[in-house]
Amino acid sequence: MPSDGEVPLAVPRDRDGSFEPELVRKGQTRIDGVDDKIIGLYAAGLSMRDIQAHLEELYGLRVSPDLISRVTNAVLDEVREWQHRALDRMYPIVIFDALRVQIRDADSRMVRNKAVYIALGVTREGEREVLGLWIADTEGAKFWLSVMTELRNRGVQDILIAVVDGLKGFPEAITAAFPETMVQTCIVHLIRHSISFCSWKDRKAVAAGLRPIYEAPTAEEAAHRLDAFQQTWAGNRRFASAKYPSIAPAWRRAWAEVIPFFAFSTAIRKIIYTTNAVESLNRVLRKTLKTKGSFPTEEAATKLIFLAIRNFEKGGRTVRAWVAARNQLAIMFAGRFEA
Repeated sequence: MPSDGEVPLAVPRDRDGSFEPELVRKGQTRIDGVDDKIIGLYAAGLSMRDIQAHLEELYGLRVSPDLISRVTNAVLDEVREWQHRALDRMYPIVIFDALRVQIRDADSRMVRNKAVYIALGVTREGEREVLGLWIADTEGAKFWLSVMTELRNRGVQDILIAVVDGLKGFPEAITAAFPETMVQTCIVHLIRHSISFCSWKDRKAVAAGLRPIYEAPTAEEAAHRLDAFQQTWAGNRRFASAKYPSIAPAWRRAWAEVIPFFAFSTAIRKIIYTTNAVESLNRVLRKTLKTKGSFPTEEAATKLIFLAIRNFEKGGRTVRAWVAARNQLAIMFAGRFEA
């Protein structure tokens, strides 16, 4: 057993050195399959103590925390290879999304709420591919430009549509690296930001009031519906005049990155709206991370998130109704889609 220390083995000798042990192979230090079981349990979000208890209960294996750390740390080599792999020349759609993770700071030893950003690309064939993940100590144009530069260095020459969550400096960094990219604000993030101004009892009504805006057939009609929303929630005394005056201006400030959405048909809107493309990945990540209170290091967080992404990519990755969307993108971005 791994916790029993060294075990002396009497290995028979032969003249030509061709003998190969079957039960315990030359150089073997652990039972076959233990590493895979440890990584599988770790990827499911189990703590070291839970992994120890699980292996002992099911297999009679007593493993040490040091062994678990060595096995899971081996994943970091795979992470580095994955993070620096070559990417496709062109991605029709790339969605940048973030999740918040509690990580202990190496200098202050204080647990901080850090943002982990993930780039989810849709290939020309409609396959969802996670392009990379980055943990941001400081956010802003400089950080985002470094991410875009990394993508270019890994082979990406063109992104047709980039979907972002409206962070300051993000659109400018994208267009600095990819001048022809159409930047689209994530509608889901804009809705979530809007209802964060509301009391719990009004959130459902406000979300319903916003729906006609992003479901409008044209940008002009969407602007009219935004005016109507503002009149209802900021200028109508039945709803306590100026009750939520900040929502409509927030949409207007992001309007330049909202209106590209209205140039697309329903097939493309469903993808860049992000509910289909990203939510399945987010469900996998939330399920994996929910048992973790905080991570001791950024490397520990990276390991677990990478393993969750790897599990996500094992499933079906094709975007729904991609054929219709692809045909429209090929027309709208003629010369770039097939380049």
